[in-house]
Amino acid sequence: MTDKKQTLTQVREKYLPNGFASARPCCVKKAKGALVWDMDDKEYIDFAGGIAVMNVGHSHPSIVSAVKDQAEKFMHTCFMVLPYESAIKLAQKLSTSVPGPSEKKAMFVNSGAEAVENAIKIARYYTKKTGIIAFESGFHGRTLLGMSLTSKVKPYKLGFGPFAPEVYRIPFAYCYRCPFGKEYPSCDVKCADLLEDFFISHTAPETTAALIAEPIPGEGGYMVPPPEYFPKLKAICEKYGILLIADEIQTGMGRTGKLFAMEHWGVEADITTTAKSLAAGIPLSAVVGKAGIMDSVHPGGIGGTYGANPLACSAALAVFDVIEQENLLQKGKDLGDKLMSGLRDLSNDFHLIGDVRGLGALVAIELVKDLKTKQPAPEEAKAITDYCFEQGLILLSCGTYGNVLRFMMPLVTTDQQMETGIRILSKAFQSIINK
Repeated sequence: MTDKKQTLTQVREKYLPNGFASARPCCVKKAKGALVWDMDDKEYIDFAGGIAVMNVGHSHPSIVSAVKDQAEKFMHTCFMVLPYESAIKLAQKLSTSVPGPSEKKAMFVNSGAEAVENAIKIARYYTKKTGIIAFESGFHGRTLLGMSLTSKVKPYKLGFGPFAPEVYRIPFAYCYRCPFGKEYPSCDVKCADLLEDFFISHTAPETTAALIAEPIPGEGGYMVPPPEYFPKLKAICEKYGILLIADEIQTGMGRTGKLFAMEHWGVEADITTTAKSLAAGIPLSAVVGKAGIMDSVHPGGIGGTYGANPLACSAALAVFDVIEQENLLQKGKDLGDKLMSGLRDLSNDFHLIGDVRGLGALVAIELVKDLKTKQPAPEEAKAITDYCFEQGLILLSCGTYGNVLRFMMPLVTTDQQMETGIRILSKAFQSIINK
């Protein structure tokens, strides 16, 4: 460890609280594309992407240029005081890009959690109802309402209660661990039909404002639902006058091979939230909803000081350009296909891998101690991510049991970088077996 790195580590330990933790001890010096270098100039292949934030890659020249250009003009006026072109153009871009034929409008805040909070506010205001249904695998942020909607207790909710009321939880379509003991497709996707029964013993549709769902749960473990799942849920919501909120904070901006994941199933959400890769690392989130729903709120009822920050909006507009000009939707799909193929090969060699799943470049493997019992293997997952880090591959675990490895590499990752990453991962599995 260099003297500078050791000094930074000591300063961090002295002035940053334990709760504000980092997965790894290194300090980043620079990053480019799908690569990161630490203070000792050690190179890492980044399969974490800042938790799915860097879809267009680190420090993309077009994004850097857009931010520099905007910074030289002005950095803040507060859109609620003095509006500007970049925010207006971005609202137009998002409103015409989120799937579905309805006219839409967009508003901006800073984080995914803020977007979720505003989506719930708008849904409650529009419907004049208060109940919110979320999913057992869902993650929606760390604010009070975000925590209340989030399912996993440790580390996100432990000790932080009491939580916001009128939040009800229902199982998600977790085919590998079906909560009903069924198998697809003979199950006829009964997990979606459960929503109707849910209204009998948990919350009445007359008091339920919205159902909020990640199209593919992120922190929950990247479970890809059957194609009939969301169309069924949407039909039930429409039947009872309940809004469907699609939390596309992690699945959006090209991660699944489409700009937004709901496109895969032809479902139009009433409200969509997006953040993470929207502005390539500049804090920005958006709530995009049907125009009538968004317009229902009185002037000044939604917004914030930093919402639609001009630097972030300029970056986001450049992100859309990069995705189109570099054909990143197709590249992401191809990247995901290569990764899925490599992981399936690994699953044949290492029986720790119980399931390989994904959509586009949103990919995960679930580790188990036994293929028949499916007993989760969180210790092995941690050991593998530790090994990979030491060998120059940044990889994160997730899942209800902490036994899922998720891959969030930039969509600009090269074939060589992908092959190197899979090779390191293979060695990591071999190291576990040899212990």
